[in-house]
Amino acid sequence: MSSRKLVVALHRVLWLAFVVQVLASFVVELPYPYWVGWLPVIVAMVLGVGLARTARGRVMATPRAAVEVAPPVTGLWSALNSPTDRTPSHGTHQLGQTYAIDVTREDEARPRPGFAWLWPVARRSGDFPAFGAPLLAVADATVVHAEDRQRDHLSRNSLLGVLYLLLIESGARSIGGARRVTGNHLVLDLGGGTYAMYAHLKRGSLAVRAGDRVSAGQELARCGNSGNSTEPHVHFQLMDGPDLDTASGVPFTWRGVGVPRNGETFEVPRGAVYSG
Repeated sequence: MSSRKLVVALHRVLWLAFVVQVLASFVVELPYPYWVGWLPVIVAMVLGVGLARTARGRVMATPRAAVEVAPPVTGLWSALNSPTDRTPSHGTHQLGQTYAIDVTREDEARPRPGFAWLWPVARRSGDFPAFGAPLLAVADATVVHAEDRQRDHLSRNSLLGVLYLLLIESGARSIGGARRVTGNHLVLDLGGGTYAMYAHLKRGSLAVRAGDRVSAGQELARCGNSGNSTEPHVHFQLMDGPDLDTASGVPFTWRGVGVPRNGETFEVPRGAVYSG
């Protein structure tokens, strides 16, 4: 196990220890002074800052040209959290997310539910046109990791839902590790030291498994709402290794599309970018 992997594990253990003792303090009197209880979270925060700086340093020290791949979807979609608007696109270089992008499906016949300030607090995943949309291989590749056993939850696209996500759920998922953040996900080895990761897949939708060889345009899974997700969407990224805890992000461009900006709607006709 690499030293970075050990630090990541220690970081999570310290946060977990802090949460456990806070909960325990409501039931029993802890056998040590109050200030001692804050030591795990202080050390965890220091380690977190170190991990963030290391992740940024790795990206900055080894810049790579954008890798052209096919889009992972077809039809009409819009972009969220695009690296065209800011880098890192998701506010962190960790988990290989430097150049990640989120996309969600649009359907004029069944519009995507908008943000709700008060009501409804949550919606079912099936209310969103992206839920169940097929996800396709962006290149000829080998599947190195695939899982789809985590549940698809209700949306978090209301004021109360977002507050719950930011204040409670996101922290709990971070302690649980990368797979709890990404939810159901798969990783493809594209060759040349480049890997593609698809996150928030629909439970039970995988059409491939680790070790399978896939062709560009082949259906891999379906779009879902698992993991740290506000609504059904696809989180896509390229990275320089298969392990999310140690990988650095790699910039991408989608053939025929480029890298859409936040809020930009784009359409991918089936077959137009997967041939050749």
